[in-house]
Amino acid sequence: MNKIVCVQCPVGCKIKFEQQDGKIIKIDGNRCPRGIAYLHDELKEPRRIVPTSVKVINGVFPLVSVKTSKPVPKKYISELMNEIKKISVQAPVKSGDVILKNVFGTGADIIATRTVPQKQGSN
Repeated sequence: MNKIVCVQCPVGCKIKFEQQDGKIIKIDGNRCPRGIAYLHDELKEPRRIVPTSVKVINGVFPLVSVKTSKPVPKKYISELMNEIKKISVQAPVKSGDVILKNVFGTGADIIATRTVPQKQGSN
């Protein structure tokens, strides 16, 4: 039997499942229907929210924390991180600002999760 831990809520159900010819034939261990949906999504195309940071020019902090606005396919994460490394934003940055739109056509944006004011005396 295969195992996976559901991360859709804090419970973290340990789901056991069996597959045959690429189809799930048995599921056990989920406490709610979200676990079943999570399992199907994980097997079909796993997705993740990506938290990271972006360089800030003339900010009171050198970095601003950012994340994807919704989960993106895991296959894009490495490439996304390479793109984010190239980005820098000018202060001020406000929480909720869109830093990068529609990454890889997924419909997910990279958004700031923190406000970074501009340094005093920099224009």
